[in-house]
Amino acid sequence: MSKLTQYFKDLRDIYNTGSAVKETSYYSAFETMANAYGKELKPRVRCVINLKNKGAGIPDAGFFTASQFQRGEDAPRDGQLPERGCAEIKSTKDDVLKIAQSEQVAKYLAHYGAVLVTNYRDFLLIGKDAHGKAEQLERFSFADTESEFWREVRADASVFAQKFELSFDEFIKRVFLHAVPLTKPEDIAWFLASYAREAKERVEAAKNLDALQSLRKTMEEALGITFRDEEGERFFRSTLIQTLFYGVFSAWVLWSKKHAGDDNFDWRTAVWELKVPMIRALYAQVATPQHLEPLGLVELLDRTNKVLNRIIKQEFFQKFSESHAVQYFYEPFLENFDNELRKQLGVWYTPEEIVRYMVARVDMVLKEELNLPDGLADENVYILDPCCGTGAYLVEVLRHVAQTLKERGDDATIGATLREAVTKRIFGFEILPAPFVVAHLQIGLFLQSLGTDLKDERAAIYLTNALTGWEPAKDPKARLLFPEMQEERDRADEIKQKKKIIVILGNPPYNGYASVAMEEERDLSDAYRTTKRAPAPQGQGLNDLYVRFYRMAERRIAEISKQGVICYISNYSWLEGLSHTGMRERFLDVFNKTWIDNLHGDRIISEVAPDGKASNTIFAVQGNSAGIKVGTSIATMMINGDENHQIYYNANQ
Repeated sequence: MSKLTQYFKDLRDIYNTGSAVKETSYYSAFETMANAYGKELKPRVRCVINLKNKGAGIPDAGFFTASQFQRGEDAPRDGQLPERGCAEIKSTKDDVLKIAQSEQVAKYLAHYGAVLVTNYRDFLLIGKDAHGKAEQLERFSFADTESEFWREVRADASVFAQKFELSFDEFIKRVFLHAVPLTKPEDIAWFLASYAREAKERVEAAKNLDALQSLRKTMEEALGITFRDEEGERFFRSTLIQTLFYGVFSAWVLWSKKHAGDDNFDWRTAVWELKVPMIRALYAQVATPQHLEPLGLVELLDRTNKVLNRIIKQEFFQKFSESHAVQYFYEPFLENFDNELRKQLGVWYTPEEIVRYMVARVDMVLKEELNLPDGLADENVYILDPCCGTGAYLVEVLRHVAQTLKERGDDATIGATLREAVTKRIFGFEILPAPFVVAHLQIGLFLQSLGTDLKDERAAIYLTNALTGWEPAKDPKARLLFPEMQEERDRADEIKQKKKIIVILGNPPYNGYASVAMEEERDLSDAYRTTKRAPAPQGQGLNDLYVRFYRMAERRIAEISKQGVICYISNYSWLEGLSHTGMRERFLDVFNKTWIDNLHGDRIISEVAPDGKASNTIFAVQGNSAGIKVGTSIATMMINGDENHQIYYNANQ
């Protein structure tokens, strides 16, 4: 039984006795509901009914955190204030707006910092604005009238609850988190995801997005994808929402750098702060009154704005600037916003240790196998992460280049060299707007940490489909409706078709997402469907998305550049799969040296580590995420024109 269904049934049972007092008899139902949601938070939140009178009256309920319940002391601290605010509860016939304007609520607000006003069917969170005055923050209503509420609850509590479960779950958790000092990137990501998820529900409910069809068509042409069928439609709508909320977030970050002591950011002016042309164009097209107001998104962006203005900037940016915080910022957002899309696209936080290992290995191969003494710092080494996500690999490459320059004694030129590298020869492709935005932010923050910036230039990170556009179009390319999008497409295509890329590395998506694939992309795996000596491929394994990324990289390095390095961490099914015989045969023929690090972690087939414990994936995050279920491996493959073909296989568990 869901938490909300239980709440409605408790209210119904009390009501059906015919002996309930309109307000206080239902306190127990409110307390049970609040505690059910509160125990899912970290730290847990506990609802306590009727607090001591500490000079502001007696609130009907207070919301305490687990740390406020002392154990092992002679006596608990007397009369401590609830960290997460209090509640004023009235009967179902009362009006929450009138309750909120009462003198009593004003006293509670002054004393407790936040007040949840409710009549059991309508909830209104009251907080303080930047000037300390009362402000209505959020409202959630199950029914407009008392009679309607009781009719629905008594008819079928579970059916009534199903209409509101997801959105009320988000609302009540935001209520409990309102008083929390906002300093952690993951907390900000959660709030963004919470509002974005509600926005997605409203957009999906709207059904008709005819007003955005021109934008849809332009995005298909700019990104090299097609939004087909139900999944394609979902991808398009998700793209719109991500653009909105991460556009606002990105604008706030840039605005905050210029207004350190100001907490009056306004999302309506966000477009002025966005520096990446593609995101500015997308945001400008989506964030218009004619698009936002019919979808009911203005209210949600206003709430997001208030959250951003509550952030304690100095502490937040200190944590956000740490590499692990920035690259981890996006995964919890997508997990809460659209977890199914996250799984389909294989969006997983890559551990910092893995990123550093892969970048260091590539650097070593360049130096030892391709006779490039400066490795990644060589000005002729063009590098691509075709699925760059939040930019972890790109930043690590820059860090490696900076270290090489220091060791060489070129400290004075580090800023200029990195600026040249990140705009001219270190490239990133990404298809989702949210990580694309964060990648640009991460690059900017890293350069700032070294005392430099991009000035009026942009990092060479582009919003594009990495699997299309590598061959010149047979027919003239269509001119796009928005010049910024055309520039994004053309600059990405120039990299794909003209730059001599000799390093491709990263963490490609693991799964198929056929609803957005174009013919050029689907044809990528055809080279692995036939064999010369090995048994013919069996099954559907070649349809997995990561296989296309291997073929794209192999074709680029082996057939076009004719030298270079590929380093991917991916699903390891290609190492033994019956579908991948042609893939393995081709790699053995094409690459001069291949290093395989089998990381195991296949929870689907119950692999066991040497100590007898489950062989968990390295993508698991202790206390946060179980990671992916499939096993993984790191493959580093090099071609240098020699006649020798060698493979090194590390299968240690």
